[in-house]
Amino acid sequence: MTVIGYAPGAYDLFHIGHLNVLRHAADHCDHLIAGVVSDEMLLQTKGRLPVVPLAERMEIVRNLRFVDDVHAEVVPDKVDTWREVGFDVIFKGDDWRSTAKGDKLERDFAAVGVRVHYFPYTMHTSSTILRRALAAIDAEEPVGRVARALTS
Repeated sequence: MTVIGYAPGAYDLFHIGHLNVLRHAADHCDHLIAGVVSDEMLLQTKGRLPVVPLAERMEIVRNLRFVDDVHAEVVPDKVDTWREVGFDVIFKGDDWRSTAKGDKLERDFAAVGVRVHYFPYTMHTSSTILRRALAAIDAEEPVGRVARALTS
């Protein structure tokens, strides 16, 4: 029996943590579908838009050799996504483990026979850290960047 895996994520500011989750996920299934969360769903669930738009994030993820398919995730409920896509196991970072969201995910998927598999979260790199670093650079150097651009 072919095991279909699903690895949802924003995959914004693509970094080594994203790569690690997708690579590990591919090692634990026969067919890996990466669910790329839409701009609208990110705004609804996280209160912010991504830096990189959906079409570009999907293209980046689609071109990883271990990703077999990409799905634009446009609904907030992962079980609704499962009904649309169909998968046997969903992969998440272990930062979800033993949280209210993770517990709900496990309950909801246990009810439909889907296994939740966690992978180690890459602590030293995250889109949040990258976003903060970009904001800090932008806030600290607007005049300096303009001056350098004018003198180059």
